[in-house]
Amino acid sequence: MHNVFIDGRSGTTGLRIEQRLANRRDVNLLVLPADIRRDQAARIDMHNRADVSFLCLPDEAAKEIVLHIRPETVIIDASTAHRIAPGWAYGMPELGGDYRKAIQTGKRIGNPGCHASGFNALVRPLLLGGLIAKDARLSCVSLTGYTGGGKEIIEKYEAETRTRGDVLCAPMQYALGQQHKHLPEMVAHTGLLHAPAFCPVIADFPCGIELTVPLHGVAKQTALDCLREFYAGAAMINVVDDPDPRPASIMHGRDSMEISVHGHDERLLLVARFDNLGKGASGAAVQCLNLAIGAGEQEGLVL
Repeated sequence: MHNVFIDGRSGTTGLRIEQRLANRRDVNLLVLPADIRRDQAARIDMHNRADVSFLCLPDEAAKEIVLHIRPETVIIDASTAHRIAPGWAYGMPELGGDYRKAIQTGKRIGNPGCHASGFNALVRPLLLGGLIAKDARLSCVSLTGYTGGGKEIIEKYEAETRTRGDVLCAPMQYALGQQHKHLPEMVAHTGLLHAPAFCPVIADFPCGIELTVPLHGVAKQTALDCLREFYAGAAMINVVDDPDPRPASIMHGRDSMEISVHGHDERLLLVARFDNLGKGASGAAVQCLNLAIGAGEQEGLVL
């Protein structure tokens, strides 16, 4: 039995992690009473009693609390704070190389960002396979549900005072200044030398991401074969020939990712679809927990 603490369990990522772990017989959830859940000393005590701790906190809070957690506790940080930090594993075992081993043996794991998960999954195999050059100047468009925006954004989209046809009904681009917080990990964990021109778009549905990377000069079948070989046997990433034509929201509640290739030999669209709270957050975090404690990789997850 492994003691597990979720710091920030009331947020969207923490709640989904708790749901995935609630009926596990190999996990004992440590829970602080509501009246002291913000008490720093009580939180630190919980972290140091835990075998595994999830950090579902703002970046600065995650950086601060880590300083007080014993080295023996496995930390899985869902914030942006440690995704490219030295000494931290990156929580996407499918990326090959030493990624899986680092999660299995390390005590500090940075959970991937939602957009970065899709981009890395599409680009890294093709770069390692020689189909994309390290100095390629790529672009990326990612349509996402609003739950990835945090508490304030969720409250706006789910407000009872909203009216039909209000401004939130239309998809909206954001982070147009090309400073999105996922860009550093999109470079570091693909092997690219340059960040992509990134266009995230938020829309009026709770969960789901459809992320697209355009590509020129690669034969469709070659790209598909490369992806299929790279993810052969992967528990959470499926390469499909004929994806469901319905919108990305069909991935709501699932912890897997679906990859497909569209177009023709002159112009391709690489597409990743997944739940931003699933493989894009909580599902990936639980997958890392499973690897860290030696459980089945898919244990407790919804595929």
